[in-house]
This record gives sequence, structure tokens and C-alpha cells, in this order.
Amino acid sequence: MTFKTDNRQPLIAHLCILTACVMWGLMSPIGKDAMQHGMDNINLVFMRAAGGALLFWLTSLLRKHEHMPWRDILAMSGAGLLGLVGNQCCFTIGLSITTPSNASIVTTSLPIFAMILSALILKEPITGKKALGVGIGCSGALILIMSSAAAHDSRIGDIRGDLLCIFAQLSFALYLALYRNVLRRYSPITVSKWMFTWATLLLSPFMLPHAVRTDWSIVTPGAWAGTAFVVFFGTYVAYLLMQTAQKTLRPTVVSIYNYMQPVVAVSVSLAAGMCVFTWKQALAVALVFSGVWLVIKSKSRHDINTEKAAE
Repeated sequence: MTFKTDNRQPLIAHLCILTACVMWGLMSPIGKDAMQHGMDNINLVFMRAAGGALLFWLTSLLRKHEHMPWRDILAMSGAGLLGLVGNQCCFTIGLSITTPSNASIVTTSLPIFAMILSALILKEPITGKKALGVGIGCSGALILIMSSAAAHDSRIGDIRGDLLCIFAQLSFALYLALYRNVLRRYSPITVSKWMFTWATLLLSPFMLPHAVRTDWSIVTPGAWAGTAFVVFFGTYVAYLLMQTAQKTLRPTVVSIYNYMQPVVAVSVSLAAGMCVFTWKQALAVALVFSGVWLVIKSKSRHDINTEKAAE
């Protein structure tokens, strides 16, 4: 019986990360559709933060209590500001302006920003392969932005939305670089409940008055359903599935699955008529994917030190 269970673990892990990435890929066109039918971007951001806080707190009550000292709880305010407020605000507002395909393509650039900030903050070495990956990936992002700037069709993209989605990845990468040590000390559920709580508290003074002034009667049932998908599946369930997969799969394998997000988002968006996929966007996708792959395959400082110790 044990033998069978061990053999099934990798399969379950792969199914979990695949499902999570499909959910994130669907989140872009579904969220975009909700914002086109009455649910504005500010309310969607706040519902995602508050809904995430509620769901992760409920989950934490079903688990063994993990103590976090007040010093680290206060530190989570900065993590919530960068990892959720900056990331989700910029991405959701950017998604409301640009196409779901462009927004999802940009999300795959996260490892590039993470590598640059790790070099600046954590003093991770920049190898030739990493530098080449950053150059190729940035050229792809630049092509995507320039094609949006030159476009006269909203279905191709909008440079303002593209830049906001890029800044969202930069904000999340900065959160990973600055709070890596704190994140390693606690379970993802504990970290998530405090991050989402802080994000909700930080957003409330600005977004609650907006919610009060909103005419909720114009929000269609389909928009409510889309919002529920973004909050429950795109935020909560996908994150739990990702955690399950990370216990078994190597980080490089998990990162490669992120390429599923734009594939799903572009396919659904094209089918729904939300976007037009041009050859320039295809070239940008190829360059960004290639750049991210080179960065992921590059050696970290730990790998280099391990090789030197073995010599």
C-alpha cells in the first residue's frame, strides 16, 4: 500500500500544479469579462483581498495553530503591501485596460525580475546564462509593449495596462526578495492569512468608500459568478494546489508549468473574441518564454558554492 501511495504522489503533484495554472490562466479572461459587465477593477481588487483573508483564516482554524510573534506579524504588513496590494492592484487594474492575453504573457516574466532583484538585494551571482535570459526576456516584453502602443485596436492591447501588469510582477518579485527569510519560517497558510489581512486593512480606507458609492444593481449575475471564480478558485484554491505541488516537485518544474497560464488565457480570449493574437505577440511570447527558461536553468549561488565545495 505504501509503495502505491509513493508512486501516486508525483502524479497528484503534477495534477495540482496543472490545475492551479489553468485556474490562473482562466482568471484573466473571466476577470476581464466580469469587469466589462458591472464589476469595476477597484471592487474586484478589494473583494479578492478580503475574500482571500476570510478563506485563509477559516483554513487556519482547521489546522494546528502556528504562533507568529508580533514582530513578524508587523513585518507581514510590508509583505502584504508588495505581494498583494501592489501586485493585485496593478495586475487587476492593468487587466481592465489591456487584453487578457497580454496580461497573462507578462506574468511569466516574474523569474526575470526575481533574478535581477536577488542579484541587487541578496547578492546572487549573475551568470552569462542569466544575463542572456534577462536580455531575451526583456526584449520580448519590449516588443509586446511597443505593439500595444502602436495598436489602434483594444483587442491587441494597451500600453498602460501592459506596464501596470509588468509593475505587478516587479512588486511581487521585490516581496520575494525582501521577505524570503520570514516566509521560510512559517507555513504558507499562516503567511497568507496575515498577508491578506494586512492587504485588506491597507486597502479598506481607500476602497470601502468606493464600494459604498458603487451602483451594485448594474453588476450582472455573470459578473458576480466571474468575481466568485477569481476570489475562490483563482486566489484561494489555486494557491492551496500550488502549495501541495511544491511539497513534491522541484521549483524548476513548478516554474515551467507557469507557461500554461498564457496558453489558457490566449486560447479562451481568442475564442471569446476578447483579443487578436498578432505575429508580434507570438514573437514576444517566444522571447519571454526563452528568457525565463534560461534564468530558471541558471545556477544559483547555492549551486555554485556546492560545486566549489565538491572540487
